[in-house]
Amino acid sequence: MKIYLVGGAIRDRLLGFSIHDRDWLVVGSTPQQMLKKKYQQVGRDFPVFIHPITHEEYALARTEKKHGVGHSGFLFNFSPTITLKDDLIRRDLTINALAQDRSGKIIDLFNGQQDIKKRVLRHISSSFTDDPLRVLRVARFAATLSHLGFYIAKETLMLMTVICERKELLYLTPERIWKETYKGLCSRNPQVYFQVLHQCNALLYVFPEIRFFFRETNFINVQDNYINVLQYSLMELSRISKITKDVDIRFSYFLQFMSCIFFTSIVQINNNFFYKEPIILIKNLCTRLKIPKETQNFLIFLCGFHHFLQNLEYQSSELIINFFNSIDVWRKPKRLKKLIYLRHYYYNNNQKNSLPVLGKLLQSMFLSIKNISVNSFKNKNLFHGIAIKYELYRLRVNALNKWRYK
Repeated sequence: MKIYLVGGAIRDRLLGFSIHDRDWLVVGSTPQQMLKKKYQQVGRDFPVFIHPITHEEYALARTEKKHGVGHSGFLFNFSPTITLKDDLIRRDLTINALAQDRSGKIIDLFNGQQDIKKRVLRHISSSFTDDPLRVLRVARFAATLSHLGFYIAKETLMLMTVICERKELLYLTPERIWKETYKGLCSRNPQVYFQVLHQCNALLYVFPEIRFFFRETNFINVQDNYINVLQYSLMELSRISKITKDVDIRFSYFLQFMSCIFFTSIVQINNNFFYKEPIILIKNLCTRLKIPKETQNFLIFLCGFHHFLQNLEYQSSELIINFFNSIDVWRKPKRLKKLIYLRHYYYNNNQKNSLPVLGKLLQSMFLSIKNISVNSFKNKNLFHGIAIKYELYRLRVNALNKWRYK
């Protein structure tokens, strides 16, 4: 029995990253032998074992054969005769197929170290196309490593396109799609994740709503300076990702611009409090991928109120209080904190310089009414039931008006 450290831990160490998880590969053993050594087996489809002391994962070397569709349509062979090369060749990228023996020697059978030096993401063999999840994984690696100059090899991108043409992405479970997307959104350059998926036509199958946005994107005329909304949305995702790691903020600040593909006139925008058309797409996306509820809510708020917020200075105090009520800021103030990074998008530079930062303006407005409660009533006994709600609303509107027009 031989044990090797494999995959991401070696890649990350060569790139100078800190190592959080280590995966181990066991060659020449059987489940029975592992259990005798007090390893605890997890998973029924293929033997993975937990070390009795370190609690790290040890997987038996295996081969796999395509048998069906999707990410799970494989037949596995865990014979003790499976070699290290047999196991490594089934992996996705050369940089993930590195192994290290007990003496610390790196075993590189597919030029992974060379590709790390060249900064290229390259598939190992034609069996790359057997697993549709690899399209998302490679897009995620591209987003994670793009700041180091990594790019996807032309041949690998072609194979990713082939996988998409076969429509096998349709067989991926919502959980797996969201898991990879979440990791992509956590990466240093999450905009690259969506750009790569667009390049190989994967958006059609995993994010048709975002593909619709990419295809139907508009140019907005800001005093004869036309803004490409799609390009702007990707730039905003890039900008916000340099400020915060919060996935709710990153995803919603990117998708808020979907509201721009539906409007027909500036009058229509200014007269819309909550814009319902793009929310149909947002809800479809969130429901299909089983996106967490709070992430869904924030996406819906920011996209639906996008035009309202962009014209905040011209909104009535009544509508602004209605907005605070709609996002339930009284019970969930963290939602307002997530809006702190908002800025004006559709003004020329001279106008932007004369306007307060949108997120901070929202915060200031809220602070001016934050402390108004039932205790603010001159005579609490005069109000009961729904009348309390209306009186709170009136006091908050008056306080906000005083703050705005003092």
